[in-house]
Amino acid sequence: MFRTILRRAAGSGGPRPDPWRLTATMSYSTSKDTIAKKAKKTGKSKNDHSATASDDVSEADAALSGQNSRARQLQADERDPSLDVGPNGRPLFTSTPTLSQLSRKDTCSYFKLKMEELNNVLPEGLPLGMVKEFEDAMQSAVLVRQSFLDLRDNFRRIVDPPLDSASSKGTKAQKQIVLDGPVSCGKSITLAMLVQWAREEGWLVLYVPRGREWTHGGFFYKNPQTGLWDTPVQAENILRDFLKFNESHLKQLSCQILDPIPLGEGAGVGWMRDGTDSMAMPEGSTLYDLVNSGIRHTHAAVGVVVRLRKELSLVKNIPVLIAIDQYNNWFTFSEYEEPVTVRSTRPIHAKELATVKAFRSMRNDDMMVGAFSHSTAVGKLRQDLPDVPVDARVNLSRYTLDEAAAVCHYYLRQRLIRREAFTEENWKKVYYLSNGNGVEMRWLLPLMRADS
Repeated sequence: MFRTILRRAAGSGGPRPDPWRLTATMSYSTSKDTIAKKAKKTGKSKNDHSATASDDVSEADAALSGQNSRARQLQADERDPSLDVGPNGRPLFTSTPTLSQLSRKDTCSYFKLKMEELNNVLPEGLPLGMVKEFEDAMQSAVLVRQSFLDLRDNFRRIVDPPLDSASSKGTKAQKQIVLDGPVSCGKSITLAMLVQWAREEGWLVLYVPRGREWTHGGFFYKNPQTGLWDTPVQAENILRDFLKFNESHLKQLSCQILDPIPLGEGAGVGWMRDGTDSMAMPEGSTLYDLVNSGIRHTHAAVGVVVRLRKELSLVKNIPVLIAIDQYNNWFTFSEYEEPVTVRSTRPIHAKELATVKAFRSMRNDDMMVGAFSHSTAVGKLRQDLPDVPVDARVNLSRYTLDEAAAVCHYYLRQRLIRREAFTEENWKKVYYLSNGNGVEMRWLLPLMRADS
């Protein structure tokens, strides 16, 4: 079995370097024009490539036909509930309607999501691993894991402590948590599910699905007033993302700090021509007015992001959660460099960026969750991180054997696995071969054959 799978894996070219780097609008079609462009790029004549191009197009058409056929079969399967069976005859999909009502009995079952509702509650974007999972399975559903329930209940206890103190005996609620663990153990999906739950509960959540973007790309300069590096393009994007879901909440929350907002250099327009270095916030302004001013005035974008962080700490009317994916990118060097001499530069650390410095610290009384992303990591971080409580790190594991059983039955239900090749012995071999890595299991399981 191991040799058979590995031979087929080698023949397929191995897993793509970043199989989760896809968009939700990905098409399964293959452009024939692309093949023609490749032939032209090599400098060979069209006739020389005609046979190869024809074979490539035929393979692409066959793959597309196979995907369309599978989609039609899955659509027909929806009308047959007898197929929704998990390990030991358990229901494969939970009937619990909301993330808030999920309990321990729902673990190792799948929770169905509606893409329209999911995109509405997470308008900043879905984790790329979640998008890839949905595309391969042709179903928007997530595995209910105990790690998510523990994380959800931790923050639920903070906002709504149980009346019976004995029920929470021995479980100390933490306001600051860093999700860590091996590659492809579900950190980003767990964080996204937490954000969805919190927003459905009516919380104000600042969700950063791509923390790496705060330290890469765009325009940057050193602000002489603060000594930090400002990134106005990223600051405007941060404010726009925050406004997408939270607009109604922000319109009801008054600004607690009415000090003038410091102005900096605008993206592509330089400093204010009249020399103005601050912008007043009128009395009675709401957090919506604050955020909107940073979007409309590029000179104020960075100052508004820094002020917003302070304002969020002062909100008492509703629970506030700050959730940051790819959090480890804020403890390494950014993409930016500062000229030192004519021929040398100095890399700028993420902590020197004004936006990162404002949001990175967990040494406060606010509810914060950061998730490490090892697919975007640069070097290994030390165990005790600056600005992070010592006990904040929570390690998530890859699939347990029970979870892997549910995952394999789900992929069988979604026709990723040939039914004639599906046996407990075969899927367990794949589980042990991949060491519970979800991405590798999803890639290896379709390679199983009945003769394995």
